[in-house]
Amino acid sequence: MANRDSNRRRTSGKVSTWPPRDAVRAGSSADTGVSVWSSWVETLTSWLRAEAGPGRLLPWVPVAFGTGIALYFAAEREPVASVAAGTAAVLCITAFLARRHPAFPVVVMLAALSAGFATAALKTARVAHGVLARPMFSVAMKGFVETHEERERTDRFVLRVEEMDTPQGLAKLDRVRLSVRKGTAPTVGSFVELKARLQPPLSPLRPGSYDFGRDMYFQGIGASGFAMGAIRTIDAPRPGGAYLRYVATMQAMRDAIDARIRTVLSGDSRAIATALLTGRRDAISAPVNDAMFISGLGHVLSISGYHMAVVAGVVFFAVRALLALFPALTVTFPIKKWSAAAAFVAAAFYLLLSGAEVATQRSFFMTAVVLIAVMADRRAITFRTLAVAAMIVLLIAPEALVHPSFQMSFAATLGLVALVQLGMPNLFASPDNSQVARAALWGGREVVMLALASLVAGLATMPYAAFHFHRVTPYGVLANLAAMPVVSVLVMPAGLLGLLAMPFGFDGVFWRLMDLGIGWMVAVSQWVAALPGAIGRLAAFGAGPLTAMSLGIIALGLLRTPLRWAGAGLIALATLWALTTPQPDILVAGDGHTVGVRGRDGKLRLMRTAKDAFLSREWLAADADTRIATDPSLTDGVSCDDSGCVVQASDGATIALTLKPEAFADDCARAAVIVTSRQPPSDCAALVLDQDTLSRRGTLALRKTAEGYAITAIRPRGADRPWSPAIAEDEPQTPVARPNVPAPPVDVTPTESDLQLDD
Repeated sequence: MANRDSNRRRTSGKVSTWPPRDAVRAGSSADTGVSVWSSWVETLTSWLRAEAGPGRLLPWVPVAFGTGIALYFAAEREPVASVAAGTAAVLCITAFLARRHPAFPVVVMLAALSAGFATAALKTARVAHGVLARPMFSVAMKGFVETHEERERTDRFVLRVEEMDTPQGLAKLDRVRLSVRKGTAPTVGSFVELKARLQPPLSPLRPGSYDFGRDMYFQGIGASGFAMGAIRTIDAPRPGGAYLRYVATMQAMRDAIDARIRTVLSGDSRAIATALLTGRRDAISAPVNDAMFISGLGHVLSISGYHMAVVAGVVFFAVRALLALFPALTVTFPIKKWSAAAAFVAAAFYLLLSGAEVATQRSFFMTAVVLIAVMADRRAITFRTLAVAAMIVLLIAPEALVHPSFQMSFAATLGLVALVQLGMPNLFASPDNSQVARAALWGGREVVMLALASLVAGLATMPYAAFHFHRVTPYGVLANLAAMPVVSVLVMPAGLLGLLAMPFGFDGVFWRLMDLGIGWMVAVSQWVAALPGAIGRLAAFGAGPLTAMSLGIIALGLLRTPLRWAGAGLIALATLWALTTPQPDILVAGDGHTVGVRGRDGKLRLMRTAKDAFLSREWLAADADTRIATDPSLTDGVSCDDSGCVVQASDGATIALTLKPEAFADDCARAAVIVTSRQPPSDCAALVLDQDTLSRRGTLALRKTAEGYAITAIRPRGADRPWSPAIAEDEPQTPVARPNVPAPPVDVTPTESDLQLDD
């Protein structure tokens, strides 16, 4: 009977279908269509029920939670934290009460989304502090030095301000980040007085680009700049507190490690060894740093999930192997759990030693969840583990969601966990006498697994690297295959042994072993970076395609039914969307000193009244332009004199940068767009972008349309966020006069390593 009710049955030796073909032919086409549609609906419903089954919703909770955080950061004005928290509380209670209702999956996702929104709003309210609105010169300050980091050409430190000559009407700053000449930064924990030039936190360099000012806000920093003259250490009016003593102790430990490494290694080897052990990564030379990122090995320079996993793994297996030497312990006690506990302690120490930045915190939490699962006799590498780690990070630091470190890290981890769930550990699982087994015996399994892991992680992180850094790494798998085994087997273990041997004075040999591995890694990165097509540039695209790609990656990783292939389709559509994103025809810097105009050949031309290599690099990279900031072709067709500059756009229109009032007569008559810090005449026919507009709206991107120019600003009209406050209507917009004081040769601009590129 069961066979007769099936869709296929065998009758008289022949295969027949159910319903019979004659019956289908006899029915109307409308009936057939309804039947097919009903079948599809039933199938889709069964898939959805399977995806919402017991235990399947947990990995989606951090996805909904993160969506709420993303919505918070997308708001133009600051939400009311109390209202957001109240709404989240109501929805969470509703989800608890509806836990046995069929609508529970929908309600719990809405509750998680609202909870993410409220968490971000409450975190912003908790860290609220003053943000500098306009440049200030020769500001006298006193305060405690909280952090100190070395860079290639300068040093940089964060000052917790205790006293400051603040003009009336300006908010008091809690912390400022200052650059000084290399080797002149004060020690962490000291109380100093100095004078400094301050500038507001760096705004996005083009609409849609990364907001360094938002990062600084959540770090409690309200301004950046550089110290002028001598920095004097004086007696503190009061103790700095327990936190300052802690950071001073950890900084002294990092300095001691760096000093010991410095006695054996030098140059980039010393800088990379210090970066791997202490997190101080800014002393690496620009050529090596660029080669590492171009080749796809840049993730090695930032302490991330890989480093934390290696540290925990080395300690775990070393302790377990040591305890296994004693049969009595092996039989009587759970040495596996003891080993996991020792690895947990080692990972926690590594977290503190490396500065406990957000990227490292995320890595530690992920590693800690895995080790706790081992101690609790639970499976360690699962989607639940990943979900718990993501929730911990987002609860503590919701701002991490918009950071490339978090995005790339969890995308890569999601891909790797999905690979494990699909059966990667069973690779080469075949009879011992087979050719496959012999290949596994000779290391074939490890090579293939490493290649698969590198490929999956590289593909998963590619959208985020393209969005934030406007490039892809075509040879990333090759570089990782060649370098990462050496880093895992030689560099990191040697570094750990060096730390253990330091108190006994036998650490020199281990730093030399690190040098061998680092030399190989640098050689691989430089070789790969020199290959044809290694620099894969991709023009900037908006948050829409990135969001669609993220949803596609999540669907591919988390879904288990054929619905997962909708994720692949979503990624394909998002990729097409990203590649067809129109680029701006004109870019205008927020200070009005640089204007980029797209010429007839489709490339940017720059009109500049001040040199800003960092801005030029960002604009060129976002345009998928491989030229450097000093390329003479950037000024082809640009005509300048004392009154200003003009250049023709791709449509033949004239774009002017007007410096003096007497130039308005010609520019207003001939130009389509005028950028100026002067007051234009009221009857000027051109589109005028003056100081008032730029000060209020920041950097602008203009795109030519049939109706004129569509303008996109980094601060849309009405936008007002704590890290980018709106300028009041009565705020004076005239530029502050710059005193005739020579600026020291220090670099106050952020670098790619400031983004803590992670894996």
